[in-house]
Amino acid sequence: MVAFLRLALRRVAMMPVMVLGIALLVFVVLQFSPTDPAYNALGESASPEARAAFAEANGLNDPLPVRYFAFLGDLVRGDLGVTMSPSQPITDRIATAFPLTLQLTLLGLALAVVLALVFGVLSAVYRDRWPDQVFRVLSMAGIALPSFWIGVLLIQQFALNMPLFPTGGYVNPADSFSGWIESMALPAFSLALPVASSLARLIRTSMVTELDRDYVRTAKGSGLPPFLIIRSVLRNALVTPLTVLGVKVGYMLSGAVVIEAIFDLPGMGKLILEGVNGGDVGLVQGTVLTIAIAFLAVNVVVDLLYLLVNPRIRTV
Repeated sequence: MVAFLRLALRRVAMMPVMVLGIALLVFVVLQFSPTDPAYNALGESASPEARAAFAEANGLNDPLPVRYFAFLGDLVRGDLGVTMSPSQPITDRIATAFPLTLQLTLLGLALAVVLALVFGVLSAVYRDRWPDQVFRVLSMAGIALPSFWIGVLLIQQFALNMPLFPTGGYVNPADSFSGWIESMALPAFSLALPVASSLARLIRTSMVTELDRDYVRTAKGSGLPPFLIIRSVLRNALVTPLTVLGVKVGYMLSGAVVIEAIFDLPGMGKLILEGVNGGDVGLVQGTVLTIAIAFLAVNVVVDLLYLLVNPRIRTV
């Protein structure tokens, strides 16, 4: 336990350094955007003098390092600036949109893990038999299909041809839990299927490797119930998929942006599109930075889960 706590504290202590690196990368990349903040804020009818005054008042003429440290100071205070039009605090916009993106990502992740465990374990248990062949074909198809195309097909089939789910929109779970499930079902499945297919193949490969080990043959010879054997094998087999899970969560966070646009969900994807279309660099900067920090936090959590599942690396 002491070794685990030491490694956990080491992972958490690295987060501020990585956040600084992410903030620097996002800031520098967006500073080279051809968008003129003064033009977007004041409109095309603004005079050159008014634009110059706006740039001077907002520090746009300061050297890049000065602007970066000013940005870091605002970031520490939780101030990401205001949107161009209408003028609203960016943190308030993100606080409204991010919970929906998080809901979609976590719901898609939970669905992906369940599907991956079912398909992966059954494929390993029935390897080289017809259930294994069926699951392998389905997983290959799921990996090949982009999530946005899956979303379009689901809308066509289950929202238009068979109106079981809405074509888009969002229902707050506080208003109607069943309505929330209906509004999130197709987006979550679109997001989950490619990840579930990839994880299922990893779980199957790891399970097959573990099932061929000596301790499994010993357990079978001792007459242990198959359920207990599979549970022990699964715990050892999950070590490799867990190392990939953090990257998959990052993929789902970024994929949620596209899925939200397809299903008209007012999440972070809508904010990014609004910022890009309106030339609002501050809004794009705030949303991208928030998603990047969330991705970093999720990877730290996955690392801690990896430490719990694989005690051998606690001595590293």
